[in-house]
Amino acid sequence: MIDTVLPYKRRRKIRNYLVRKNLEVTGVKCPICKNQFKKFKPFGLRTRENANCPSCWSLERHRLLYLFLSKNNLLFNSSKRVNLLHIAPEKSLYNIFKKSENINYSPLDLDPTQYHFLKGPEIIQGNITNLPFENIHFDFILCNHVLEHIPDDAKAMSELLRVMKKGGKGIFLVPIDEKRTETYEDFSITKPEDREKAFGQKDHVRWYGQDYPFRLEKAGFKVSVIDYAKEFSSRKRFKYGIMTDEKIFLVEKKNDL
Repeated sequence: MIDTVLPYKRRRKIRNYLVRKNLEVTGVKCPICKNQFKKFKPFGLRTRENANCPSCWSLERHRLLYLFLSKNNLLFNSSKRVNLLHIAPEKSLYNIFKKSENINYSPLDLDPTQYHFLKGPEIIQGNITNLPFENIHFDFILCNHVLEHIPDDAKAMSELLRVMKKGGKGIFLVPIDEKRTETYEDFSITKPEDREKAFGQKDHVRWYGQDYPFRLEKAGFKVSVIDYAKEFSSRKRFKYGIMTDEKIFLVEKKNDL
């Protein structure tokens, strides 16, 4: 009946409205790029469903991190200028930070050539175990799913502490095996296929366990473990494509360091 009575443009507006309303109930929405889909794309060796945004390429942890940063106003407070160090920058977050007028943005990676598709601030070449920055320089540091790749993660943590300002903060996410009390690492395992079997990915050198916060504390950080995903209903977790068991590891440099 609607197709025969109403003009085409009016019918199209009604259909678009109904699609949007349906997505609000049954579909997904990326909080970073704001695009909506029926579902996010699958991702990963073990094929995680509802994981990868087809528009900005964000994954579950990126969307959770963005929601947390936005809610707590840790980076987007226009009244304060923030020096931000972003290790191994994710495309979706890079595109957000480069547009923020209150952020002095320093994205860094060991191999900047792999970011040829990004348009914006140049990726600084640097090694996380020997950062090319002066002491107490950054207000905030993001280092997400990087430390599991680094053989000397204690050295990397000490470098992150060195370049962070007193009272500065950061978020350092890593894959956690909650079944492990202690972090598992074995540096005699060197073949990519053996590392994948032992650590879940060919270029990983460890599985972090429940002791991960204590490793950060040993490096000198004050650590808050925030179970932020559980603040969302199951429906909202599906809508934003976030995992229930992903925690936020918020670190802070003590003023006496």
